[in-house]
Amino acid sequence: MPLLPTISTIFIALSAILVAIGWILVSKKRYQAHKKTMISAAISALLFFIVYVSRTIFIGNTSFGGPEDIKIYYTIFLIFHICLATVGAGFGIVTLVLAFKRKITKHRKIGPVTSVIWFFSAITGVTVYLLLYIIYEGGETTSMFKAILGL
Repeated sequence: MPLLPTISTIFIALSAILVAIGWILVSKKRYQAHKKTMISAAISALLFFIVYVSRTIFIGNTSFGGPEDIKIYYTIFLIFHICLATVGAGFGIVTLVLAFKRKITKHRKIGPVTSVIWFFSAITGVTVYLLLYIIYEGGETTSMFKAILGL
């Protein structure tokens, strides 16, 4: 198993688990525990992002190494995941800002939507990881610097 993709996948899966725990805590009106859990989920997601971006910049991205006849399906799935992750990150930031600004009515409205997007983003992200590194052998990995600057 490749180290950095495994670490980043663990962080995003952990963030989704923490969001689920946070959802349970808020339903039980344990607001302080909810707050701490959701901050932990956000930190876990941020750690995912730092590892992912660092790996992308310095090592590169791994291309799909599975069968050629399913590559198009993988690519469509990956694009869906990227869209979900981008929307989920935006919703996550807005949801956190609303909570910290104590705009709880709005936070309560957007929080469940954010959570659902986050879960699907995490599930599809783990699936991408499994397809790239576990189920199939990964394809070529090229550094962003090498790709752009020819270094």
